[in-house]
Amino acid sequence: MDIATRATTLLDLHHTGSTLVLPTVWDAWSARTVVDAGFSALTIGSHPLADSRGQADNEGMTIDDALDGVRRVCSAVPDVPVSADMESGYGAPAHELVERLLEAGAVGVNIEDTVHSEGGRLRDVEEHADYIGAIRQAADAAGVDLVVNARTDVFMKDGQFDDPLAEAITRMQACEAAGSRSSYPVRVPDASTLKALLDALDGPVNVTANPRSGAPSGSLDELRALGVHRVTFGPLLMKELAPDLAALVAAWK
Repeated sequence: MDIATRATTLLDLHHTGSTLVLPTVWDAWSARTVVDAGFSALTIGSHPLADSRGQADNEGMTIDDALDGVRRVCSAVPDVPVSADMESGYGAPAHELVERLLEAGAVGVNIEDTVHSEGGRLRDVEEHADYIGAIRQAADAAGVDLVVNARTDVFMKDGQFDDPLAEAITRMQACEAAGSRSSYPVRVPDASTLKALLDALDGPVNVTANPRSGAPSGSLDELRALGVHRVTFGPLLMKELAPDLAALVAAWK
């Protein structure tokens, strides 16, 4: 399956009328394991990828480091659409980021509005939307339906906004207008806030869930009932595996 076909397949999976679950992986082994479990698309999380490399999240990796990990995952599952979390873009111009992502084999991308390499500042509404729009334009020019998942960290910025919900909606609507294909408001605090976001946005909304407990967003059935379009696990799948791994080897001490 060529990269354009994989991209269109991933885009179509966002519009089937059912909740798309994209397990978050970090290396070739985790990717193959999840595909063998029956999943038809994946996402790579920057946090678990960095952990697997012995580096820090929040742009502790360089763009070369991140793309090395993306390439290894995509090569391990060549017929499966893979989206990649590229933090705030690692300072790369949009056309370069898209060119290098596609070369590595990814057909979706998360881009957040926190720029950790610049003191953790939050891009303003227009700046973030402009970058999202430039990424979409670069992908369109390449003839690939790259699924741009625009992320906002507004709900993580305690006390910075008088009305975080209104701010998140403004940011996500601006990104939709610029060409994003999915919205990712991180750490939505409760179901009523999530419902308000779903009502306000035209396109798919991504939430993070713990694969064992569903927290903080809810169980798969609850998320389906709310009308959530897309679920990913962030660093939580890797974290949930750690106690099981420790218990498995403990008897051999």
